[in-house]
Amino acid sequence: MDYFTESRSVEAVNTRIGADADPRLAHVMARLVAHLHAFVKDVALTQDEWAAAIGFLTRTGQICDGNRQEFILLSDVLGVSMLVDAINNRRPTGATENTVLGPFHVDGVPEYPMGASITKDGGVETCVFEGRITDLDGTPLEGVRIDVWSDNEDGFYDVQQPGVQPAHNNRGVFITGPDGRYSFRGIKPVSYPIPDDGPVGQLLAQLGRHPWRPAHMHFIVSRDGFDTVVTHTFVAGDGYLTSDAVFGVKETLVAPFDPVEGGETKWRSTFDFVLNRRVTG
Repeated sequence: MDYFTESRSVEAVNTRIGADADPRLAHVMARLVAHLHAFVKDVALTQDEWAAAIGFLTRTGQICDGNRQEFILLSDVLGVSMLVDAINNRRPTGATENTVLGPFHVDGVPEYPMGASITKDGGVETCVFEGRITDLDGTPLEGVRIDVWSDNEDGFYDVQQPGVQPAHNNRGVFITGPDGRYSFRGIKPVSYPIPDDGPVGQLLAQLGRHPWRPAHMHFIVSRDGFDTVVTHTFVAGDGYLTSDAVFGVKETLVAPFDPVEGGETKWRSTFDFVLNRRVTG
């Protein structure tokens, strides 16, 4: 058993991991200790900086409750959420890419017929969302479940404004037919800031970073036998596409939002989803 020294700090800690520890847990924690100690040595962390970090993490935990998870927000703004998602959702070229789920998904949303509107608060910037869902060979997929949601024109989700927005405003579920096509009416989403009134928002300000997310529509696209796609489509031309506070934008997910003259809606956004068939062993 090693005594603790600066030069052998990693070995001193990791040799204490017991032989009966879960192998995966032991591996993850040993690597965490190695990287964490390397970081502390690299920056020559001071006692005051260490105390400030502990205080920051304490305040981050204290602001968490059933409706707010500040640690997930911290993971988001450090790019960790997107990195974990990328590692766990590697797909062949051509398959639609994932991005972060976000904190505002709701279960139990009503299912609507294709072409229906999901907007209940009279949004003015109406938009039709449409496209096809296929496999990698271009075959249309029937029976695909499409779960969609977005903010309203003030930049808030319904769950952020209970009693102000109608329940399930700008939310809906649709099921594709034999042609694999989907279509529904919502509003053109708007950019909005992540919650920045807590420790994570203060950190962003200290780093000279803004808290804004580019406008987007959320999608969960799923069918048995295929990888579930958890993603957004982003409004082309949005000013925050290249500086998304949570790093959620991927170039393949930027969608056109074209003005419509004399149509049912003011905007039209067409985006095709390509699902990757899950390999079963």
